[in-house]
Amino acid sequence: MRGRSFTPAYVQDQQPLMSLNMTPLIDVLLVLIVMMILAVPIMTHKVPIDLPQARPAASDPRIVHRIDLAADGHLAWDGVAIADAALPGKLAAMQRDPNYELHVAADAAARYERFDQTLATIKLAGVTRLGFMGNERFARFDAR
Repeated sequence: MRGRSFTPAYVQDQQPLMSLNMTPLIDVLLVLIVMMILAVPIMTHKVPIDLPQARPAASDPRIVHRIDLAADGHLAWDGVAIADAALPGKLAAMQRDPNYELHVAADAAARYERFDQTLATIKLAGVTRLGFMGNERFARFDAR
């Protein structure tokens, strides 16, 4: 007994595992399938937008009107101050001409609620040719 060392029984009986535990692999596979099922509809979702078509340079000249929204909430039609009640009438008169365009420019300090009210009035009037002016300042919004 002097030359023999003591080794516990659990160390002597250990054999290399010949099978692989498949449960973690199946769990990972199921998680990947669920992530793919959730991600594919998001990647293929499209929002239909009617983009303007390029017009020839020799087309009819457009009659452009402009609405300016000041920081204090007052409106101006082609540079002349107007009341809120007069805006629907101006929009209706503008639409009688088939070559109209409406440009909206809002001061950066104008309240969004006021801008939203103005856009709602424009939409209710049925204006389809609308452009936003002054958005150049947001072109590089991330660069500070």
